[in-house]
Amino acid sequence: MVIKLLFLVSFFAIMIAVGIFARKYATNVGDFVLGGRTVGPWLTAFAYGTSYFSAVVFVGYAGQFGWRFGLSATWIGIGNAIIGSLLAWVILGRRTRIMTNHLKSSTMPDFFGSRYDSKALKVAASLIAFIFLVPYTSSVYNGLSRLFGMAFDIPYWVCVLTMAVLTGIYVIAGGYMATAINDFIQGIVMIIGIIAVIAAVLGRQGGLLLAVEKLAELESDFPATIGQDGMFTSIFGPDPFNLIGVVILTSLGTWGLPQMIHKFYAIKNEKSIKTGTVISTVFAIVIAGGCYFLGGFGRLFDSPAIYNDQGRVMYDAIIPSMLSSLSDAMIGMVVVLVLSASMSTLSALVLTSSSTITLDLIKGALYKDLSEKKQIRIMRILILLFIMLSVILALNPPVFIAQLMGISWGALAGAFLAPFLYGIYWKGVTKTAVWTSFATGVGITTTNMIFGYISSPINAGALAMVAGLIVVPVVSILTPKMKKEKVEEIFECYQKTESKGSYIPVQE
Repeated sequence: MVIKLLFLVSFFAIMIAVGIFARKYATNVGDFVLGGRTVGPWLTAFAYGTSYFSAVVFVGYAGQFGWRFGLSATWIGIGNAIIGSLLAWVILGRRTRIMTNHLKSSTMPDFFGSRYDSKALKVAASLIAFIFLVPYTSSVYNGLSRLFGMAFDIPYWVCVLTMAVLTGIYVIAGGYMATAINDFIQGIVMIIGIIAVIAAVLGRQGGLLLAVEKLAELESDFPATIGQDGMFTSIFGPDPFNLIGVVILTSLGTWGLPQMIHKFYAIKNEKSIKTGTVISTVFAIVIAGGCYFLGGFGRLFDSPAIYNDQGRVMYDAIIPSMLSSLSDAMIGMVVVLVLSASMSTLSALVLTSSSTITLDLIKGALYKDLSEKKQIRIMRILILLFIMLSVILALNPPVFIAQLMGISWGALAGAFLAPFLYGIYWKGVTKTAVWTSFATGVGITTTNMIFGYISSPINAGALAMVAGLIVVPVVSILTPKMKKEKVEEIFECYQKTESKGSYIPVQE
């Protein structure tokens, strides 16, 4: 217990110290929300990666999908690295930074309002973001608290409250710069931790080859492959259709999540984007690939602890059960690993939600004139409010971690992905198409949550994203276009080249 507490206290002390240090960089709204758009590639890449992967992935997703798909769950991690990191940076990074800088947008709803010349779209997007970021935050609390319960044998609610208070302290103190610096530190902890954990867990099974042999001997319990052995070590596993749904949701989904896209707003320059692309992709391969690969061996740790009173598997208990037999030093490292992943994600979520409501709803729609100090003060108050709401939901979570995250990601990415992606590339997107995408993404996710016409919330989320990508161009072709002069003015930013961090016109 002393070893575990030492890890924990040291971690908390560093996080709070960084928050206090970064306070001097949060004197105005631009610094508090975007770090003054001067954040370098290493900090941005780690901020992107640590915001991407949290306790939801390590505890919820790795446990559930490792159990369901076996080693083929590793494809989810590979998809996260290639689609969710590499392609996201290549396709979105440069154009996002240039256009948001040109439009002076600080948030995704702010971008929608400026890009499509509509205050109503800005307000609607801010409400969607705030509402659906709450269940995502709750899922992070839930996953982390289960691991804390295993390591320290303390009540779930104590874990949730402790996590909330500590995250709030350093985000409120230092804003985006505090989260970026802490994300870098947390990212290093995550890389070291996941490698050490995989080695320790597989070591208890006699090594990698022996662990794979044991897994290959297990019979599949999926309807299409029931009774067949070797399915959990096959390339695409026992359920490839649902595996594809998870890959789409967890990989393509990042392209439409406000807290992820926000990282491209803040990066220093185009050179930083190129460097950040490489760093972010390597980080995702190690962390996401490692998490799902580890989860793929979950069935080798089958025990009564992972079943409820009705005999059903509690997916959120699989990873904690796998780790419970490790040494105190390793458990301490695991706790800090997952704490690092979770606090970085939470800090991104609460900062995104508070800035969205402050800048896009309160300032933009309710009050026209708000001083810099008042805006920062309101954001800090909203950070507290957002944390309180997510804690309330986390203390009484309605579904498994993975389902809770699936609902959030499905609604947010289903609504935002298509109009954002098309909006930075295509001049022909219309306001009606954006409204249709908002309605489609939120509509599919919420109606499925009520009526359950798609058995998996994760597949429903994936469908919402794909539907948006189809709906936006179709509706744009059929509905009235924006004023040509306005669109040309917005896209003129791409006719410039970057020099020493600023943009100058291209010479004909």
